[in-house]
Amino acid sequence: MRDVIATAHRVVVKVGSSSLTTTAGGIDPGRIETLVRALAEVRQQGREVVLVSSGAIAAGLAPLTLKARPQDLATQQAAASVGQGLLMGYYTQLFAGHAIGVGQVLLTVDDVTRHSHYRNAYRTFGRLLELGVLPIVNENDTVATHEIRFGDNDRLAALVAHLVHADALVLLSDVDALYTTKPSRPDAVKISDVRGEDDLAGIDVASRGSAVGTGGMITKIEAARIATSAGIPALLTSAAQVGPALAGEPVGTLFHPTGKRRSTRLLWLKHASDARGELVLDAGAVRALTQRNASLLPAGITQVTGLFSAGEPVNLLGPDGAVVARGLVNYDSEELPGLLGRTTRDLIAEFGAGYDRAVVHRDALVVL
Repeated sequence: MRDVIATAHRVVVKVGSSSLTTTAGGIDPGRIETLVRALAEVRQQGREVVLVSSGAIAAGLAPLTLKARPQDLATQQAAASVGQGLLMGYYTQLFAGHAIGVGQVLLTVDDVTRHSHYRNAYRTFGRLLELGVLPIVNENDTVATHEIRFGDNDRLAALVAHLVHADALVLLSDVDALYTTKPSRPDAVKISDVRGEDDLAGIDVASRGSAVGTGGMITKIEAARIATSAGIPALLTSAAQVGPALAGEPVGTLFHPTGKRRSTRLLWLKHASDARGELVLDAGAVRALTQRNASLLPAGITQVTGLFSAGEPVNLLGPDGAVVARGLVNYDSEELPGLLGRTTRDLIAEFGAGYDRAVVHRDALVVL
């Protein structure tokens, strides 16, 4: 038995599109009923559940007579708009059969990276759980952009697990566990436990997800890294095994915790953000960031590349071009070149108050 899962009081469960829909893209009632029944049993044990559910875009394909997942963002958002209501309708009806109310929570990146949004999201989740409601989470696909989004619901689930202070994360897929290569191959070996990066060496995870989903095994391993680096155990298994998995039976692959709880914003910066530009630093600035936990000032920057706005993530490179950190920049890319190599005292004297701020504050920076 896996006590770390069986005894987890607050569990985040993520289910993928392929586990909820037919191959044609429509919702599969039987699959959703199996999932709801298992989660209801967990709730009846006095445990708390937060469900991160994909499937909105996939559920919207059939009503819009789309034969495959659209590639352009606008059509994806249209499908999500249609499908999200259908998906929540199924969940509401099925959980009601177990006397469980549900609440929809649509999140954007801002909700877990901006402090005020984060606090509000945390309070919302807390109150829903206090009221006995089962939160059902998805990325707000109808307003998300290519530039600022989680990218997939696996990463979203890992960040939600951290946000709600979950005791465990369960990732449900159409594969029953992590294997050394594609499970269909005769030489594939099932991996029951992952305790660190050494256990992932040599694993072939290059295959994509299903035709109706966005992820694959790579995104699930990355989500497990995010969770375990924050002290949260993660279990990967198939949706068909959800009941035994939540009961602590030895199914799937268990990723053991490797770190301690840290800022959700820093977790996102490290694991789930795409840098919009690059800042090249001199050797002194690299030492200040990596050894003294200092903020990045204009004096330590030698070059700026890319187009970005204040508040967006950028990579911080050493003189050799290696990425040493990532952070949220406080200046637009057009404004920074005129500040390079100059002290804050000089900048204040020339431009006035407001130019004493760091280019990247240490609280919005993660060393890689």
